[in-house]
Amino acid sequence: MSDYERILAARERLAGRIHRTPVLHSRSLDEAAGAEVFCKAENLQRGGAFKIRGAMNRLLQLSPAERQRGVVAFSSGNHAQAVALAARELGLRATLVMPHDAPRLKLAAVRAFGGQVLLYDRAEQSREALAADLVEREGRVLVPPFDDPEIIAGQGTAALELLEEVPDLDALVAPVGGGGLISGCALAAHAHHPKLDVYGVEPATAADVQLSLRLGRITAITDNPTIADGLRTQQPGQLTFAIMQRHLRAIVTVSDDELLAAVRLLLLRMKTLVEPSGAAGVAALLAGRLPRVRRLGVILSGGNMDPAALAAALTPA
Repeated sequence: MSDYERILAARERLAGRIHRTPVLHSRSLDEAAGAEVFCKAENLQRGGAFKIRGAMNRLLQLSPAERQRGVVAFSSGNHAQAVALAARELGLRATLVMPHDAPRLKLAAVRAFGGQVLLYDRAEQSREALAADLVEREGRVLVPPFDDPEIIAGQGTAALELLEEVPDLDALVAPVGGGGLISGCALAAHAHHPKLDVYGVEPATAADVQLSLRLGRITAITDNPTIADGLRTQQPGQLTFAIMQRHLRAIVTVSDDELLAAVRLLLLRMKTLVEPSGAAGVAALLAGRLPRVRRLGVILSGGNMDPAALAAALTPA
């Protein structure tokens, strides 16, 4: 199958199992950005983020023997929630390896979906090693957060839906963690419009993809503090890096303060709650980091924000 055929197959597979999220439009955002901005509201997706697209697509393709063995995934939150939710719906056992400092809201959601949480210390332990141990000892099936062709295809269905609704975009912008979302979206977008500019956005303190693309090789960043927990990956994946090299126009960065400003605008003007990771595209627009275009699509990738963090964001110093 071609990449695009894989995305089309994912859309058929996911039909009736996920939401077709709305595309939001706001004059206030248009005026602030100097463009017509169309926001794909994946913060309103099942599990509160786009991640259910890839996770469900991957789990639906497990063999009967693999389903019996159960799954394991590692994540700071949204992928863990998605795997736990998809596993519950399909009757599978799921263990989620999560950092001990993951947002409380995301930890609670994973447990509410029936996932077993295994906490680890980012500074002392490797989440990949912990997951690999479960694969070896218990035979679990690993469900990667981004570096898997079926995960990438599932995430690409978000852009497919956006472009069906707003077909004449000049550019597409998405947050970048490990690269699964923007890789799938870029593949879908360029199948429709080969010349569409695709931009990724990272926190300035966690810009491993920007660094890797500049150097021409995957390069890890081990010290990556940011309020955007969903974008704190240390390096892109092998598959996603290759796709981003071919399909991205550029990666731009934003500060934590700029992310929080975007969270506030989205909530107070557009009346939609988006977590800092999910607001990265809007943050880049408001900060003037992207070239001016006429019509722009932005993926709002998630809305799972702890109440305490939201309260702090709404009362800036």
